[in-house]
Amino acid sequence: MPSAPPRRAAPSSPTTRTGAAFGLLATLVGCGEPPTTFVGAPSSPEATTTTGGSSSTTSPAVDSGEIDTSTAGEGGRESSSGPEGGEAGSSGGEPPECDDDRDCGDDRHCDVDSGTCHACITDAHCEAGEVCRAGGCTPGCSATQPCPGALACCDDACVDLLGDAANCGGCAVACAPSHAQGTCDGGVCTIASCDDGYDDCNDAANDGCEIAGTCMCAPGQSYACYTGALTTQGVGVCADGQQTCNAEGTALGPCIGQVLPALEVCGNAADDDCDGSTDEDPDLDGDGWSACGGDCCDEVGLGCFAPTLVNPGAFEFAGNGVDDDCDGVVDNVLAACDGGLASDSASAGDFAKAIDLCRTTTLAPAEPTDRTWGLVSAELLRADGSPNPAVASHAIRPGFGTAITPHAGSALAVLSTGHAADPSDVSPGYAAFEPGTAMGTSSGMPADWLLAHGNVAPNAPGCPAAFVDAAYNPMMLQLVVRAPTNASSFSLRFFFLSSEYPEYVCSMYNDTFVALVDSSSGANPSDGNIATYDDGIDVWPIGVNILDAADGLFTACSNDDASQCMPPGSTHYAGCESTAELAGTGFDTVLWGSSCAYGGQIGGGTGWLRMRGNVVPGELVTLRFAIWDTGDEILDSLVLLDDFEWSVDASPPGVAPG
Repeated sequence: MPSAPPRRAAPSSPTTRTGAAFGLLATLVGCGEPPTTFVGAPSSPEATTTTGGSSSTTSPAVDSGEIDTSTAGEGGRESSSGPEGGEAGSSGGEPPECDDDRDCGDDRHCDVDSGTCHACITDAHCEAGEVCRAGGCTPGCSATQPCPGALACCDDACVDLLGDAANCGGCAVACAPSHAQGTCDGGVCTIASCDDGYDDCNDAANDGCEIAGTCMCAPGQSYACYTGALTTQGVGVCADGQQTCNAEGTALGPCIGQVLPALEVCGNAADDDCDGSTDEDPDLDGDGWSACGGDCCDEVGLGCFAPTLVNPGAFEFAGNGVDDDCDGVVDNVLAACDGGLASDSASAGDFAKAIDLCRTTTLAPAEPTDRTWGLVSAELLRADGSPNPAVASHAIRPGFGTAITPHAGSALAVLSTGHAADPSDVSPGYAAFEPGTAMGTSSGMPADWLLAHGNVAPNAPGCPAAFVDAAYNPMMLQLVVRAPTNASSFSLRFFFLSSEYPEYVCSMYNDTFVALVDSSSGANPSDGNIATYDDGIDVWPIGVNILDAADGLFTACSNDDASQCMPPGSTHYAGCESTAELAGTGFDTVLWGSSCAYGGQIGGGTGWLRMRGNVVPGELVTLRFAIWDTGDEILDSLVLLDDFEWSVDASPPGVAPG
């Protein structure tokens, strides 16, 4: 060990010390500093006491070995002042307590400037987590004095960043979430509990308990979901999907990937409708079609509200937003089919097209999907159903005269007791309606219709009974049609014209037009004839006599005085509205010198009227449109037919004015 540095010179009256033994004794009694007066110094007869920087001589003390502690510091780890508060080693002459640490003993350090001993002089003399203040080590830290272990120095204090809520994960980073009690766990601020009425849905402490109320779901968590009927869940191909909670925990997203019941796919060996059966094919709505048979709406469901009205046998009802006929297209009504038809066509099917009955079908198709509505058969016949009517008595025209045009499409059908032509027509050509043409054909009247009237041909109320000997110059269009499965009625426009006006109004010779409906519907007239007007008391058949039934039923005519041509008691008719529609028809000719000296136009007509009849959905119905001359073969009449339509609603049968 190196030699000790030389001591500084002692004052002129040195303090007597007892030697090394005193240092040990002073340490044992706990004195902060050794006393300056010692007992039993062997080399001096007098003892000098130093007080407040001055000295005095006292009587020698007995060497009893005791230590005078009158000037020892009181309390604490360190004291460096004398009895009067003066600092040792001051200019008063007191020698310094220490020159270096060796003078201070274990774990003490010398402040060489003041010559006093202390527990510490600098922070380095303290343990980690302590700093030197006023000669003693106290809890604290600094940039040069670290904290022990994993503690961190924050604002001169050692803190646990892993668990201190005021310094969570970093100095001055407080863990104080809103509407919640926070706790620091591993340096991360977490929510210990939420305030009443709040919930932490997103599991994030930075926004605290952010929801007033309760959470719907855990943010980001996925859940199984199924929106179909519970009885189908997990049955057949039906399977759950997944929906994910949003980041806030307030709502679930859409159900993704679920498989819901669907129409049974035929022959795929799967239970597509999830009812526990595979490839079954029932007709659930009883309309004659199953799902595998082409029915796109076999039971009530999404987009299917009236299953019995939707199937391949239905007609497309325009504007209802439904694929009525299950062809995969909504509201695709049939296109017109009457363009380019020959005027003298011998095909009765062309006459069906001319009146806009465009769809055809077969009586007994091999495939159920082909059992659709439409024309099954068509024939051109005489009034009683016998064949070979006069060729010139039927025609297809783009109009009639110069004013009458089709109501639908580009053509209309003409049936006549004479020639089905106006003066400008060919194939067949025109022949005057008055006096008329004997076509050389005759037949009986429709037997079922006549039988319904007791074999007496009906006439207008108050008019004489018509002749029943024969139907002269008869012409009939007969159509067999399968009604659509969603149709309850149909309608057709007609325009009746006759040269019997006005001379033979209310006579037994009146030409007759009938429209007979052979249907199982009970909503039609008992004789099947819908070409009638029912005024609530009497039924008026279509003919010139209809003009007495109601205004608006016979309007295309002249109001010239024809009373001299009518039977006694008849009233003058004043219901004609205009002769404009007679222009160019051949009924607009002025005939002078008639049998009753009538000087007006030779004929008149009803104007366009609509007649309606009822059907049973899906049934086969026979329609017969027939015209004939009663009692003779002169004074011809004709009827124009057009604009056939189906309706989903039942209708009062017959003709209405206007």
